[in-house]
Amino acid sequence: MSAQPQEFSPEGPPLEKNLRAIRRALVIPQDRDGFDAGLDVVLAEVRASLDLGRLSEFIHTWWLVACDSIKDPQGRRDLYERAARVQELADGGKPIPRGDKTWRQLLAERGVER
Repeated sequence: MSAQPQEFSPEGPPLEKNLRAIRRALVIPQDRDGFDAGLDVVLAEVRASLDLGRLSEFIHTWWLVACDSIKDPQGRRDLYERAARVQELADGGKPIPRGDKTWRQLLAERGVER
């Protein structure tokens, strides 16, 4: 998408709950990237299922993220910085495994007891 972020003021009018307004409010690059990737996935799901419920859920979730971004953009930046540090520290710098395993299973594999 080519839409660029736009500055929003917390004192300004409330954010409209539509895809264009939400994306415009996402001033953090990681948020925009996540939105774009997620939108591709959800639109494919909607095409396959013909169920708009998943799109409504996506819009609501990203509307909340966008509202948070408007209210506290530095907090969003800090969130991604902390996540990157956690990623670096996990498993001695190895990427965190992704997949079907639960946190409990991952911790058990690492010998961490609760």
